[in-house]
Amino acid sequence: MDTDQTVLDYPFEHPGSLDLHPLYAELRENAPLARVRMPYGGEAWLVTRYEDIKRVLADHRFSRGATLGKDHPRVLQAIPTARSIVTADPPEHTRLRSLVSKAFTAERVERLRGRTQEIATRLIDGMIELGPPVDLVQAFSMPLPVTVFSALLGVSVDDRDRFNYWVDAIRTIGALPPDEVQRARLELDRYLAGLVAQRRRQPSDDILGALVAARDDQDRLSEDELITFGVTLLIAGSDTTVNQIGNFVYTLLTRPDSLSRLREDRSLLPGALDELLRMTPMGTTAGVARIAREDVELSGGVVRAGEAVFVRIASGNRDRAVFENPDEFDITRSPNPHIAFGYGVHYCTGAQLARMELEVAIGSLLERLPDLRLAVPPEDVTWKYDRLLQGPWSLPVTW
Repeated sequence: MDTDQTVLDYPFEHPGSLDLHPLYAELRENAPLARVRMPYGGEAWLVTRYEDIKRVLADHRFSRGATLGKDHPRVLQAIPTARSIVTADPPEHTRLRSLVSKAFTAERVERLRGRTQEIATRLIDGMIELGPPVDLVQAFSMPLPVTVFSALLGVSVDDRDRFNYWVDAIRTIGALPPDEVQRARLELDRYLAGLVAQRRRQPSDDILGALVAARDDQDRLSEDELITFGVTLLIAGSDTTVNQIGNFVYTLLTRPDSLSRLREDRSLLPGALDELLRMTPMGTTAGVARIAREDVELSGGVVRAGEAVFVRIASGNRDRAVFENPDEFDITRSPNPHIAFGYGVHYCTGAQLARMELEVAIGSLLERLPDLRLAVPPEDVTWKYDRLLQGPWSLPVTW
């Protein structure tokens, strides 16, 4: 494919399954630096090879902050303006990450494991009491991460429905009017501002309390940074895990041989989770852009200063230059250097928390419901089609 002449309309995937669009494989082979036309802001480059993706994610010459407040190529209509750890570049990102890492210690995540297990056990008890068939999304994969998040920030589970609405509105792709999306973001900001003010008055040992107290050489997170990080944690933490639990269960239930091996040998679970992370596209698109600060050469050509670049991590995780038989699902794959949690300075801060939740969720279902299976044909599962994250709307199961 000649990238000088061909411009692809992006996104070209149509959410409706967990299969990665076959065009990514073609681009990896023939046009690893492909020219794409985004829904808003014009044309950009799309990077699809593993090593190139890692390069873009780690190289300081590609800026996230340069996209703020400007009409750069993007998927969503709204021009991004919110400054956060996700959009900051070093050295500002380094300062924020240093402070935030004080709250996301391995010890704190492990302390949450017991609470997460209690929640998972209670939810499965409720499923068993209700009896099959059950929608796993409503009964398990949605309430588990949201309830854990409530414990994480020290807020009432009674606010779960409001959380779900705000996050769902912010994640839509054209399904809601821009003013409604903006209103949801403002309401969420106001809610988090109230929690921050409360922690100022009454220090606590939850994550939000730890963020309020975080200091580094007499510096600390500002009020706006605290609110923005709380919003980021809610969106990136609970929403992604909600979807991935459903995605992972669907993947296992539609691969009976792999599921049988996992049921027989639970020690395979950590490796199975890595393979699920590698194989499952978390997002429905390549996400947000980075802007080149100067000319940078990648394997498919040169990105010029000022040009926008998108990376499709899910495509990198299928690169045959790195993974043998990359389209095969193998729960014993080793090594498995997937980049599902990102790479470089923007490697997911909450990766340990996400892994712990997924391990507890999948492990609990395997333990308590050994005969779990789909209650409908796989093709009848309904998928989100207008959201930034891929996941089932509902997942009917029986046992």
